[in-house]
Amino acid sequence: MVQARGLRKTYAARRGEIPFTAVHGIDFDVRRGETFGFLGPNGAGKSSTMRMIGCVSPLSGGALRILGLDASARGADIRARIGSVPQDDALDTELTVRENLVVYGRFFGLPRNVVHQRADELLEFARLTDKARARVIELSGGMRRRLTIARSLINSPELLLLDEPTTGLDPQARHLLWERLFQLKQDGVTLILTTHYMDEAEQLCDRLVIMDGGRIVAEGSPRALIERHVTREVLELRFAPGEQALAVSQTDGIAERIDVLPDRLLIFANDGEQMLNAVHERGLHSITTLVRRSSLEDVFLTLTGRSLIE
Repeated sequence: MVQARGLRKTYAARRGEIPFTAVHGIDFDVRRGETFGFLGPNGAGKSSTMRMIGCVSPLSGGALRILGLDASARGADIRARIGSVPQDDALDTELTVRENLVVYGRFFGLPRNVVHQRADELLEFARLTDKARARVIELSGGMRRRLTIARSLINSPELLLLDEPTTGLDPQARHLLWERLFQLKQDGVTLILTTHYMDEAEQLCDRLVIMDGGRIVAEGSPRALIERHVTREVLELRFAPGEQALAVSQTDGIAERIDVLPDRLLIFANDGEQMLNAVHERGLHSITTLVRRSSLEDVFLTLTGRSLIE
């Protein structure tokens, strides 16, 4: 569905500045029917990559083929066959829910009867049938997000791009959106998404890439990335105020990797309970203890670091 080779994006410099390269010659493939994710900290190049896939930002170098077409030469044809869910909903708040779908559908040149039929189907898909005559301004955040996804499907796209689809939503709204996205995948739609929620990436993505500094630093399924880059389990220990420095010194060498955070220690081990026993044998007793399965978030922080990037 998507094939990128040496994909590059450089933004022209303003007067007195040097050009900025946001994407440094990356390679990736997206297969038909899968959910593919882009993860990375702010400034990693995810949004620049998504805009090139959406054919709204020209390539600076490399090659990009979407649906078998050259993105540099066939942008309009590609845009007619894909759907896009931007991070900001950009809905027309003066129109009703149904009118947002109908008007958007007419942009694709669809016959009026087809647009109205699709609007009814998508209202049902998004669980918004009872809100069809409501104005967008009356909707909750979760309803607006479902409407934005429904609108992106009005042209029956083969490929759907989703930029941070559940940012700012409560857990119930997020899970309902996940259900809708699972249904789209079952219907044969290929999904490409960016997200800052690691649990979302684990739930939705068949494969993903982690980007940092405009480059791909890892690629694979969520489970494969966890097995490749971190241990099976993590032991989290919190100590009373003033005791953590002593705990750090006493756990020195107990594991290959120990992350020292301001409020706790993370000890990476294949057997968390066994590691906890080893900690107790050294005379250490934390005020709280947690043995958990390693997650995609552990992989993400391992590869991109814990420092805040603005």
